This record gives sequence, structure tokens and C-alpha cells, in this order.
Amino acid sequence: MSVEKSIKSLSSAIKNVVLGFAIFILTMFVTIYGINTFYERPQYNDYCEEFKTVKYISDEASCIELGGRWTAQEIQCIQDSKSITTPCPQGYCDNDYTCRKDFETASEKYSRNVFLIAVPLGILIIALGTFIFNLNPVGVGLMFGGIGTLIYGAGGYWQYSENLFKFLISLVGLGIVIWFAYRFNKK
Repeated sequence: MSVEKSIKSLSSAIKNVVLGFAIFILTMFVTIYGINTFYERPQYNDYCEEFKTVKYISDEASCIELGGRWTAQEIQCIQDSKSITTPCPQGYCDNDYTCRKDFETASEKYSRNVFLIAVPLGILIIALGTFIFNLNPVGVGLMFGGIGTLIYGAGGYWQYSENLFKFLISLVGLGIVIWFAYRFNKK
């Protein structure tokens, strides 16, 4: 009888792990797709038109007029047969420099705002999983979903933030998780 009880207990534990994992994944889907549904990510094509034909731009003034950035270079070209040097183009034009900078600025702002949305949402989801749901698979799944939401929010903005900011956010996050663990296990 004890072997049968052990098998039932193991089966129940496996089911709880699978349910917790499913809740974790679905919590991530709901938060990420929810944020992206109500707050759209900037698209490159909204800032820079697609260049259908590549037009050679040979001078700085024309490049700047198109919103590009001219990069000067001083090189000499050699003709094939006579080894005579002739002037080469004295630079090149980065056609979408200005619009790309605008897109990058909008992307940074978007990432910061997603961070400001996802971090409190992740903390709230962790709190719900910790204090509200007594069923282990639900609570654990939600807590992992909250952690995943925190990672999603911080991950997008991480590249734009300074090390001090990263340190402080990590420190605060660690403090909050320790506090949750302490409060939860005190019950």
C-alpha cells in the first residue's frame, strides 16, 4: 500500500510541476502580449522610408539635404591596366542616419516605458502568487511568471541604462524578493 501511495504522491507532484510550468509560460504570454497590444513598439519603417533604388550620392551637401550623414575618406584608386592613380569618391553617404537616430530614440523611450510598466506588474504578479493563491502550482507558476515579467521589462531597457541604475534596480529587486520570501514563510 505504501508503494501505491508513493506512486500517487509522485504522480501528483509531477502534475503540479507541469501545471506550475504551464501557468508560468501563460503568465509570460499574457503580460508580454498584453503590454505589446496596448503599447505598440516603434517600427523602423515608420521612421525611415524604404529606399527602392540606390542613388549614388557623391557630395556632402546632397547627403545632408537627404537627411543622411556624410563620412569623408581620402583614398586613391588605381586603374586596372596602367597603374595610374585617380581620385576615388571622397566619402560616402549614410542615407538613413537622421531617421535611424529618431527611430533609436523612440526605441529607447519605448523600452524605458515597458520597463516602467513591467517591473511593477512583475512585482504584483509575484505578490499574487506569494500571498493570494494557496495552491502550489498556481502560486509557484505566478511567481515564476512575475520573475519572467521582471526580466522582460528590465531586459529591453538594460542596454540603455547605466551600471549604477542596473545595480540599484537589482538591489531593490533582491530586497523585495527576500521580503516576499520572509513574509510568505512566516505565515
